[in-house]
Amino acid sequence: MLKGSFVDLITPFKNNEIDYNALENLLNFHLKNKTDGVLLCSNTGESSSLAEDEKERFVRFCVRKIQNKIPIIVETGTNNLHHTISATVKAKNWGADYVQIVTPYFIQPDQNGLFEYFRIISEKTELPIIIYNCPQRTGVNIETETILKLAKYQSKIIGLNDDRGNFEQVSKIIKETPPDFSLFYGDDILNLLSMSYGGKGIISQMANLIPDQIHSFAGFILNRELKKALSVHRKLFSIFEITKIGAIPVIIKEALNLMEICGREVRLPHINLNENKREKLKNIISEFGLIK
Repeated sequence: MLKGSFVDLITPFKNNEIDYNALENLLNFHLKNKTDGVLLCSNTGESSSLAEDEKERFVRFCVRKIQNKIPIIVETGTNNLHHTISATVKAKNWGADYVQIVTPYFIQPDQNGLFEYFRIISEKTELPIIIYNCPQRTGVNIETETILKLAKYQSKIIGLNDDRGNFEQVSKIIKETPPDFSLFYGDDILNLLSMSYGGKGIISQMANLIPDQIHSFAGFILNRELKKALSVHRKLFSIFEITKIGAIPVIIKEALNLMEICGREVRLPHINLNENKREKLKNIISEFGLIK
């Protein structure tokens, strides 16, 4: 069963190429700070800007460097069934341990279509699957009953990364799915609520910056040390405010650059922050103590 703090990892670039020196430093940073697992090739990792051969080299590099110390999840979802199956098969060949598959975006299928989509993928591929539900971006919400049906009848579907903010649904999913089904939440600000309801962990963007503190927070919740978790959450709330400044990959890279961990380069359609926003970001992370 997957549990704990998983970083939604950025993809570092230099001169429009993946910066493997920075990537190695980032992976070592997360291993040192007890991150429980990594998610690769997600929206935070600017997956849509990566060519297929880049994804392969990127994932294989991470697999070699991590050496089975922590689980590796690769985002393989598209809005095309055959492309998603193909990407999931490739992820296994590259050495991934799990895949995350987003609901098909733009198409807005009904619930029967979503069930069949994930059923067929799970039957045609070998890796365990985490469903990613992000209706505000994809235009479709996979309903609770569909999740429960998939979790009950498709053994390869082992988790849900939910981003809808409906805690009545979260509570029902946690109550009615098998004990080894892992519910994650994709919004750092709401992780206290989701894990308090019984979620197994966090797929965190902020863990790019503060992996040790996100790991500690998740551990406190899992150990039912709620007062300690609440104390950490209150401390972290100020840095969660940086998500309001701009697009997540841009903000995370700008912050890591200010922390002297990796460069700030992003790929279009993302662009770097203007000076006013960069100064606002610098002030927040300085007050949080992330700049030496």
